[in-house]
Amino acid sequence: MKLRRALSVSAATAALLPLAVAAAPASQAAPAADIPTCYDLDTAYGQYHNNTFVGRSFGIPKSIALGTHWTTYTATLTNASAKELKSFALSAKLGSYVYNEGERDLSPYGDLQYWDTSQSAWKTLRQAGGNAGGTVPGPKTLKPRESVHVQLRFRVREDLPLDQTYDAFTGLVGTFVDRYRDMDCTANDGAGGSFSPRKG
Repeated sequence: MKLRRALSVSAATAALLPLAVAAAPASQAAPAADIPTCYDLDTAYGQYHNNTFVGRSFGIPKSIALGTHWTTYTATLTNASAKELKSFALSAKLGSYVYNEGERDLSPYGDLQYWDTSQSAWKTLRQAGGNAGGTVPGPKTLKPRESVHVQLRFRVREDLPLDQTYDAFTGLVGTFVDRYRDMDCTANDGAGGSFSPRKG
């Protein structure tokens, strides 16, 4: 699945659903790595349609100044389907799309944090390779019309080279196990937004 689709914001005309915050355990198991994605099971691109989530984000500006200032936003994912989502997992990302050889991803130059409500503290998300992002604690299942809300904040450091144009994004992604073509498979969708970095 394309990352742009995973971070696309659902249509603003979607009906507002009641929001029920699910309990968030400190740790959770992600869907099994050996299960294929539902998009891999497609016989043609775009045949599998995931209309499970209504995703919304608030607070991501069109551009941000490089530096130490944090930009805080809220992302919400609501289960808009009639089924309970199993093996549900949350992750957050900060980066930029790389279209051509020689372009760089801004992720290593950025910082991404989520608000840990159980400890009343910001927690940094950093992947092993140095990119900003990672797993966010959350519920293992999500019932119909149930929502998860995550407060996130990000910044991009001043040492990011501005010798190219960055199609940058940040957002929250929900992953779950679905059933397609009589097989279990993983699907995901998200809530987020795009921004452009600029000198402060």
